[in-house]
Amino acid sequence: MKTLPPDLAAALASGVGTFATCWRLTRVDGRVFGFTDHDHALVYGGVTHEAATGLGATEATAHADLSVGGLEIEGALSSEAITAADVEAGLWDGAAVEIDLVDWSAPDRRVTLRKGTLGEIVRIDGAFTAEVRSLAHVLDETRGRLFQHRCDAELGDARCGLAVAEVPAVVDAVLDPHRIRVSGLEAVAAGDFDRGMARFVSGPLAGRRSEIRFHGVDLQGVVLDLWQPIAESLAVGVALAVTPGCDRRFETCRDRFDNAVAFRGFPHIPGNDFLIVSPTVGSVVNDGGAYVT
Repeated sequence: MKTLPPDLAAALASGVGTFATCWRLTRVDGRVFGFTDHDHALVYGGVTHEAATGLGATEATAHADLSVGGLEIEGALSSEAITAADVEAGLWDGAAVEIDLVDWSAPDRRVTLRKGTLGEIVRIDGAFTAEVRSLAHVLDETRGRLFQHRCDAELGDARCGLAVAEVPAVVDAVLDPHRIRVSGLEAVAAGDFDRGMARFVSGPLAGRRSEIRFHGVDLQGVVLDLWQPIAESLAVGVALAVTPGCDRRFETCRDRFDNAVAFRGFPHIPGNDFLIVSPTVGSVVNDGGAYVT
């Protein structure tokens, strides 16, 4: 239950309709955007909330558990701040959302209705629908270490401990929304950048990072297959900084990176087949001793 400021409560009780809904979105790159369903821009908190953007919200549904509510933001891509290329590139994924009820005659008279983050974004025929996830949904996410065979650290992070150098490259061709041909990686063996990261250094996507699904070599050169589709603004000549990847297996950590001491997985845990195996007669010793020595 929300407690309204006295002046806002009095304005609501007066029955005079001077209220509008404002949405403030803060992307993960730090840029802040404001939108409103009022017919004029509203300025408060140092942010101009753009009017007439086609933005609107569905009915909000709150659940007693930690499941995602039913609130969605809908609209057309009519604002210059929201472009199809940025949506496709994932620039709006995980953006923080604040929804306010604002008295447009006095914008400082307002109340925050809801806060959350953008979840799944669907774009169809020039319009989009963005799921708004409540702050409580993060409590339903798995936290802490996992008891699994493979490492749960990121290559090069503090838990891994390796100093991973970036390799410069340049985009030679955009083959499709997921694949690019690059130069500068010819001396690197195919597959070394599988599960690695490509960071865009120049162009409209400068600062963006995209995970590499597959690193291959064909007759024309080196090809990087990215997990996320590439924005339409990516062009030939854009500079990249590419880091190698790791499949997080103990053998890879030991043999390729010589970093077995920092391996964060549990490579010797028995699998399901071992758990259901029965004692055998023969060369196998069934003395109850350690499985791995």
